[in-house]
Order: sequence, then structure tokens, then C-alpha cells
Amino acid sequence: MRDQTSRAARLALDLALTVRHDGHGGVADDLTGTEGLTAWVRAHPDAVPDAGAYTADTGTLTAVRELRAAVRALFARAVRPAAPSPADAARLLPAAEALARLNAAAARTPTVPVLLWPEDAEPVVRHHPAHGEIELTALLAQAAVAFLASPDRQRLRACQAPRCVRYFLKEHPRQEWCKPSCGNRARVARHHERHKKPA
Repeated sequence: MRDQTSRAARLALDLALTVRHDGHGGVADDLTGTEGLTAWVRAHPDAVPDAGAYTADTGTLTAVRELRAAVRALFARAVRPAAPSPADAARLLPAAEALARLNAAAARTPTVPVLLWPEDAEPVVRHHPAHGEIELTALLAQAAVAFLASPDRQRLRACQAPRCVRYFLKEHPRQEWCKPSCGNRARVARHHERHKKPA
């Protein structure tokens, strides 16, 4: 069960991280076109069935982008009272709308529990689509639901380093930033602020 929760957390977080710092002071979006979504899905073969053969269409791209907005709004709620990602601060969906959007997407493909029990391992429950192939948006929404309802949600943080727009899972008590380069950038910014000459 812990492994499933970790996979859900990683997939939900990876979806949120398709919005990122562009390296020039702005925000980049990895899902600007169907090619971007296709590449992103294909980079997740462990989480998305048949990822290697996946090709996105414009309808799915729109649905996934709308779902991502809901997920990021709920991530912002999860990190309160800390500030949300700067990429979201001015354009967050209302929590009720984000929840409705997430739940509607999760319901697009009903699933059934299937018991898997290999000879050399413990039994595991996996959720499989009730009627054939699972829809991508439903899969992503179900991962976000699983993550947001799990204890891992308590480790979610918005990186507060200058220009960073990422969310991350806090791995140890002293972790403040999503990666070491953000920590370095934050320390440099604090140093400059302390030593700024009055005008």
C-alpha cells in the first residue's frame, strides 16, 4: 500500500511540476501542446499503462491542463499556512471548484480492485478500469486523490527560493527548498538583501 501511495504522490507531483521556472525569471509550461503531453506521458512508463505508445490529442491536453490547475490549487491549500508556489498565487482556482474538477476527472473511468498475489510476494490490490482502457485524465486525478488523502500530503511544500515555482516532498526536517540549487539561490538573495547599500 505504501508503494502505491508513493507512486501516486510521484505522479501527482510530476503533473504539478510540468509548470516550472524557465531559467530566465519566467514560468515555463511543459504541456503547451500535444507533443509536450505525449512526451510527458511516455516518460512515465511505470505509472501510465502503454505509455510508450501514447499519443495525445487536443481534447486530452485541455483536460489534463484543467486537472493540473485543480491539482496545483489543492497543493496550495495543502501547504497552508505557508505561501503557495509563486506561479499559482495570483490565479488559484477556488478550493471548491478545484475539488469538483478533481473528483469529476477521477470519475471518468470507474475502477475495480483486483488482487494480485505472486508466489514469492505479499498480495497487493491494484485498481483496474472496469470497462477496458483507463482514461489518462482519470488516472492522473485518481493519483492526485490518493496522494492528497495520504499522510504524504503533510510533507508537501512550495519551494520559496527566488524564481522557483515547484512543489516538493520534504524528505528531512531541515529541508527548505526543492533542490540544492534553490537553496544556494535563496542564500545568495538573503546575502544581497542584508548587504544592500541604502539609496
